[in-house]
Amino acid sequence: MDDSAAKPVVVTRAEAVDGPLSSHLRELGLEVLLWPAVSVGAAEPSHLDEALNNIDQFDWIVFASRHAVAAVIERVAAPPAKLRVAAVGQATGQVLRQRGWPVDLLPEEANAAALVSEFATKPLQGTKVLFPASSRALPTIAAGLTQMGATVTQVEAYRTEPASLDVAACRAWIDRDGLGAVTFASPSAVIELEHSLGKPHFDRLLKTTRVIAIGPTTARELVERACTPIMAESANLRGLAATTFRSLQTRD
Repeated sequence: MDDSAAKPVVVTRAEAVDGPLSSHLRELGLEVLLWPAVSVGAAEPSHLDEALNNIDQFDWIVFASRHAVAAVIERVAAPPAKLRVAAVGQATGQVLRQRGWPVDLLPEEANAAALVSEFATKPLQGTKVLFPASSRALPTIAAGLTQMGATVTQVEAYRTEPASLDVAACRAWIDRDGLGAVTFASPSAVIELEHSLGKPHFDRLLKTTRVIAIGPTTARELVERACTPIMAESANLRGLAATTFRSLQTRD
């Protein structure tokens, strides 16, 4: 074991100082640096409002994040009785249940491809699916369900945008090899952190730290940048933290 375990872990997820990933890491004795790569903001509401005004016409609603849940629940207190609910990730499912919404479909793996695979066991031909999504949602869910015969209405529920970072301070940490690990919980975080830091510093960050990805979609963005990340033992924030801790303890 080298001294990497004593170095800070970078959290690129948009969360507060006491956010869930940061808290899990600190509980394991790790120092945390918050470098939020993306920020979440409100979307132009007209399309979402129109869809939710007609929510009783849909058979399914699909939530890929807690941000989509928040955007919908502030407009619709309870779902229509016949509406079935699908969610990506235990955190998303937990928020729904806390607000009194049922969760009818929740794949074990917290990624869009796993959700689509789970839907393959359902009769979707002719069903209507509402997908309140990020402004940067990948086509996996909408395209996958459409191929199974569903009619998917995808509406922007929130916007994912670059966050404001102290780039000079971040680059200084990288230049002095002061970091132990960097965690990524979404493809957007990979893309935006590279844009903010600039490719030379981003590449050096990936080469000089342990790089931990929450799931295969996020990992794919890193692989495209010639980085082979460590996959979280389970595709949730607690699993991401545990894998980060273990990787630092065993680093060569």
